[in-house]
Amino acid sequence: MRPPARLVFSDVDETLIDCKSMFDFLDFYLGERYGPQGVRRARAVRADLTAAASAGVPREQANRSYYRAWAGEPAELVGESGRRWFAERARGAGFYIAATRNALSGHRAAGDRLVLVSGSFPAVVEPIARDVGAAQALCSRPEVRAGVFTGELVGDPVIGEEKRRAVRAVLDAQPQVDPADCYGYGDHVSDLPMLGEVGHPVLVGAPELLGRLAGARLLPARRGPA
Repeated sequence: MRPPARLVFSDVDETLIDCKSMFDFLDFYLGERYGPQGVRRARAVRADLTAAASAGVPREQANRSYYRAWAGEPAELVGESGRRWFAERARGAGFYIAATRNALSGHRAAGDRLVLVSGSFPAVVEPIARDVGAAQALCSRPEVRAGVFTGELVGDPVIGEEKRRAVRAVLDAQPQVDPADCYGYGDHVSDLPMLGEVGHPVLVGAPELLGRLAGARLLPARRGPA
């Protein structure tokens, strides 16, 4: 395979897809597996994490807390549920943010290599990566022992500075690719470290961040079929 001339890094939640995948999938999985009790549990997790964010808890800490809600769940069942979640959600109009999906399709047509970068986890990110033709998915990795999630992560959550480190590692492994030629797509302040590693940062529906990232351009996050 010919080495790519450019790498294109994209955040997932509210950059490529129009939802917060971690919460949406938690609702889906717990509701599917445990019924009304699972739905109530998912709502409680969401409420606790929303309250923590309002209290100023760092996103990295909140991300770890989220994965503790998965403790004891069989990893294989979660993966199967993730594929069902994606199949159901992707059938609906508006799952993808059209402008980003179209931009990534254009990159692929030009021979660029796509890399998804997300604080979410493989059960959610990998089906999306396959669908958009991403060559790689850099995401948080829940720890598994004896086939079940422990509630902890392997390494750090892929948020903020960890996104930057993950992107830098991929760039360092492709020395023939000039980072100045590469693209990055994100929507949140926590994506800025990642976007700062490439020469063409793109903010998706986040005009308030333009002044914080030299050379960034804005992509409208207008929702629509993709």
